[in-house]
Amino acid sequence: MTEKPQPDPEEVLLYNKDPSTKIATITFNRPGHLNAPTIAMRLRYAHLLDLANVDDDVKVLVVRGEGDDFGSGADLPELADLMAESPEAALREELGLHGEDVSYPPRKTYRGSGATLGYWYADPRSGCRTLQDFKKISIVEAKGYCYGWHFYQAADADLVIASEDTLFGHPAFRYVGWGPRMWVWAMMMGLRKFQEMVFTGRPFTASEMYDCNFVNSVVPRDELEGEVAKYAKACSLSRPVDAVVMQKTFFQMMKQYQGEYMGSIMSAMLESMGGAVKPDRQDLMLGREVYESGLGQAVKVNDDQFPPEFRLSKSGRRKAQ
Repeated sequence: MTEKPQPDPEEVLLYNKDPSTKIATITFNRPGHLNAPTIAMRLRYAHLLDLANVDDDVKVLVVRGEGDDFGSGADLPELADLMAESPEAALREELGLHGEDVSYPPRKTYRGSGATLGYWYADPRSGCRTLQDFKKISIVEAKGYCYGWHFYQAADADLVIASEDTLFGHPAFRYVGWGPRMWVWAMMMGLRKFQEMVFTGRPFTASEMYDCNFVNSVVPRDELEGEVAKYAKACSLSRPVDAVVMQKTFFQMMKQYQGEYMGSIMSAMLESMGGAVKPDRQDLMLGREVYESGLGQAVKVNDDQFPPEFRLSKSGRRKAQ
């Protein structure tokens, strides 16, 4: 277990619903950490989606973030602390295996080198592809950073409404090489543009993602909440919940025909092979030594090597102006 205290997930992942409109909202309330979800937050997120899935008072779910950003991805410092302790510690935390009589596979085996954790990320209970199985209407309110784990949610949502300043992407393309939802991103964005995102590691703007048919509407930041509310109201006034579930079942079958879940399994296989990657001279490899020496500084130094408009950080991108 990490020694650093983690926030109460009920305080940093908020949920409310309005039975009169059948609109519910999940809010990531950790703006001081760019709304990065801890493991406990991701598990709570999956649980909340299960509740909303069953609840007859919910037809539409809005997923949003407090503050300037939707979110910058999972809490890497938490994971780094656990991995520094041992891969087994990370797995115990993710799967809730505290006190269970479970032997972790040896580190140099396929399962022990990352496959067990990688396949967990393909499981809806992990919170990584949970929205994919949600049978109601989901709307993501994107703003600022929409990176990493939050990018998963945007791809899996039914509708994405974005502010003009939103940046979409996954830092893993630059620092690892792949991410758990690559198949879905390629289907949503189109292969040519998604390959550009993967191979350059650069984030895409909201207008670019609109052109890729990834985003439904792009508005100024001060109009974002109103635009989301407009879409949510229209969806809530549409067909009955039973009809929505039928519609979502159709779309789910279509996505499975296109290989959505198979894509998650293939990405899990890629993640398990990370130890076989030999770094080139200029590469930043997110190994234990990087976590121990300071992840933030290492990422900043690496980011500064790229053209300003290709950088992940807002401050780094502003240097181009």
